[in-house]
Amino acid sequence: MHDLQAFGHAFLHALKNLFPIVLVVVFFQLVVLRQVPDNSLSISIGLLIVATGVALFLRGLELSVFPVGKSLSNQFARRGSLPILLSFGFALGFSAVVAEPALIAVAHQAEEISQGRINGLTLRLLIAVSVGLVVAVGVFRTIMGWPLHWFMIIGYILVVTLTWFAPPEIVGLAYDSGGVTTNIVTVPLIAAMGIGLATSIRGRNPLTDGFGLVALAVMTPMLSVQAYGILVYSGAAGDAAVSLPSSGTDTALGGPLKILLELAGMVRDVLPLIVTILFFQYLVLKRGLANPQRVILGFVLVIVGLYAFVVGLKLGLFPIGTGMAEQLIAMERFGFIYLFAFAIGFATTMAEPALIAIGEQAEEAAAGTLNGNAIRVLVAFGVAIGISIGVHRIIVGDSIHYYIMGGYVLVIALTALAPRTIVALAYDLGGVTTSEVTVPLVTALGVGLATHIEGRNVLMDGFGLIAFASIFPIVTVMLYAIVMRWLANRREVEQ
Repeated sequence: MHDLQAFGHAFLHALKNLFPIVLVVVFFQLVVLRQVPDNSLSISIGLLIVATGVALFLRGLELSVFPVGKSLSNQFARRGSLPILLSFGFALGFSAVVAEPALIAVAHQAEEISQGRINGLTLRLLIAVSVGLVVAVGVFRTIMGWPLHWFMIIGYILVVTLTWFAPPEIVGLAYDSGGVTTNIVTVPLIAAMGIGLATSIRGRNPLTDGFGLVALAVMTPMLSVQAYGILVYSGAAGDAAVSLPSSGTDTALGGPLKILLELAGMVRDVLPLIVTILFFQYLVLKRGLANPQRVILGFVLVIVGLYAFVVGLKLGLFPIGTGMAEQLIAMERFGFIYLFAFAIGFATTMAEPALIAIGEQAEEAAAGTLNGNAIRVLVAFGVAIGISIGVHRIIVGDSIHYYIMGGYVLVIALTALAPRTIVALAYDLGGVTTSEVTVPLVTALGVGLATHIEGRNVLMDGFGLIAFASIFPIVTVMLYAIVMRWLANRREVEQ
């Protein structure tokens, strides 16, 4: 009975997160376009399936991955063994990213659009390895108490430098890959691990030392995917890619055998996370699970929820993004495209569960000196501005290189100026803005614009919106902190 109530609560929460998107889309369809889309029934069904999938997935995480992951982090911190902590950090980062729904969606789209030149599975494994390595580095940083800003400044100087040499086909995808690694699975696990470590080590501050792992997990894929792109596009055409199980409407609802095959694909996606947790629980700590039946049920819900989520995406969210882009371009009312991009960015971010969680953790860690709701509004404005700038780039046909490099040069400059207490949190907030709902919708909007605007290349121009959604929240939060510090100093001088 309790489990049913918990699922009902999670389902209503998922519907609430989808509601702002529905509101924006209904407004544009009825007020701006003045028409009801032909596929509105299948879109509605798709959105309900997405909500069901997210609810099952979150309930599964609450029963299995989260309690076991937190328990492991606490036990390793108490043991104080550096090699075990670092290996656990790597394994957790790798396995959580491999199972990330938004990354699966982006990798699948990249493979389709590049006609197999970019291998979706290779892309996901590469990103997962780089995130695993950097989580281990982040754990070491927290233990040693090294300041995060030097890691971020040097890291982003490397990212911007590599962008000069990366082929145009890969740049948008590389920056988007950084944005999608930190979502529904990774953010709570990685953030809890960092804050737990900072709390348990004497002399560490949860706000300055606990945050930052998410930020590092966002940055590293930008380096590894650009390097992968340089390799893939420097020689002859790549080998034909191993086809990932399709989650499209053509197969997702067609026959029990296909459904079983797709579920098997989802088991493969979540298996690394299950193996990691069981390995460290039974072989390293040599202890049994506290409640194995609930944990097994949790893993089953994670797999079924992930499957429903991907099916719902193809029925609901992808058609919204591409359909709205196509209709607004056909009307040649580009002002409304900017307005749609801004509204979708703001609405989805304000309802983002990972952002709400991080805002609450930051408020707690800062002992009331930060306001969680103010942080959410700042971040939502940052995302809305970022997506609007990204849409402008696609419309005018400018190269993404200069926009992205200019954005990160601004971020590096602000990092040098911002109060040290806000730097780690600001970077983490840039990573949590791209949710399991926002990513597919924004990706579909970018791909839809690039497909229907003459002279645009889908691979070169369609990707990149998620990157803008990750950069500008860092800018708005740091600018806010700099202005607030300046005002406080001015008041002190006046007094």
